[in-house]
Amino acid sequence: MPQPDAASFEQQVADLRAYLLKFARMQLRNDAWAEDAVSETVLAAISKPQGFEQRSQLKTWLVGILKHKIIDALRQHRREVSSSSGSNDDQADPLEDMAFHADGHFAEKPADWGSPEQDLSSRQFFAILEACTDKLPAVQGRLFLMREWLELSSEEICKELSLTPTNLYVQLHRARLRLRECLELNWFARKSP
Repeated sequence: MPQPDAASFEQQVADLRAYLLKFARMQLRNDAWAEDAVSETVLAAISKPQGFEQRSQLKTWLVGILKHKIIDALRQHRREVSSSSGSNDDQADPLEDMAFHADGHFAEKPADWGSPEQDLSSRQFFAILEACTDKLPAVQGRLFLMREWLELSSEEICKELSLTPTNLYVQLHRARLRLRECLELNWFARKSP
């Protein structure tokens, strides 16, 4: 498959640096570690442009490289977890009280989400999803991204962050509830007649 010229490729990679840095900061919660992970990603991409076989978008390929760099950084800095906010994620979440009856059933039926497969292909949907993810409390956002985007196992996350499995599941549950609420308000509700 033909490769783009080196200058053009390097410029395209450089144009995505801000996005990669935002992604890395969300995961690592440390500007220096995020800068290092992104720099290593950019260096890896630019040093081996032939690795990009154009089977996906450049952004997707770079995020794939960055995921591995983030995992390496998490392992390297295992006990030095840095957080920019003193979040009270361990306290009761009022969203849970609103979402469920005492018997565990939903308080109200979830909105009709239409065809998720069709929505997943929409760039607008991903922009809303990313905005909703950014609005999650810091700890919940980090754990959700580690589990769903970095595809780390629950065991790996618990080990890396010294969490109990129960705490991890509670935090992921809260994150999913908040994402559901955000998506219903900002995406699915506007599609209703």
